[in-house]
Amino acid sequence: MITTLETDRLLLRPFAAADLDALAVLHAEEAFWWYPLRRAMTTEETGRFLDRVLQDTADPGRPAFHAVVERSTGSLAGWVGLAVPDFLPEVLPAVEVGWRLGRAYRGRGYATEAAAATLRWGFDGLALDEVLSIFEPENVASGQVMDRLGFDAGVSTVHPAFGLPLVVRTLTAGAWHRRPV
Repeated sequence: MITTLETDRLLLRPFAAADLDALAVLHAEEAFWWYPLRRAMTTEETGRFLDRVLQDTADPGRPAFHAVVERSTGSLAGWVGLAVPDFLPEVLPAVEVGWRLGRAYRGRGYATEAAAATLRWGFDGLALDEVLSIFEPENVASGQVMDRLGFDAGVSTVHPAFGLPLVVRTLTAGAWHRRPV
């Protein structure tokens, strides 16, 4: 089962059905889903997204997303987590770390903080040997988070559904444990 993780500023907890309204507000921001959708999500799409996350959370053998909650306010800031990147069959079998934050929560180091806690859980708690992170090269901010976390330079590919350029970056458990803290 997915574990609740804590950092100095964030609580990373399993999603609940009651998160739909707050999540719909975040998903309604065009910038939240710009990569790869180039648009916001509707409330109906957000509901389907949340249903999939809840199903993943219920499966003890499958990685899942955490709700990212700002500890000082209790506000849902976005999500972070581990997932199987089924949309990109060429990299399977694999586990990917990903994150998305609402506009009001960007630029504070939350993505790096949340992703680092998630990677610690993946490598130390789940005994993963390797984790991928996949991004569009235009998404410079996500690439910078990957740099701070120690991911390799990556390899280029194309999103099979959207035809967009992607970079697949890798971080091994060994590299994670050797990184300067």
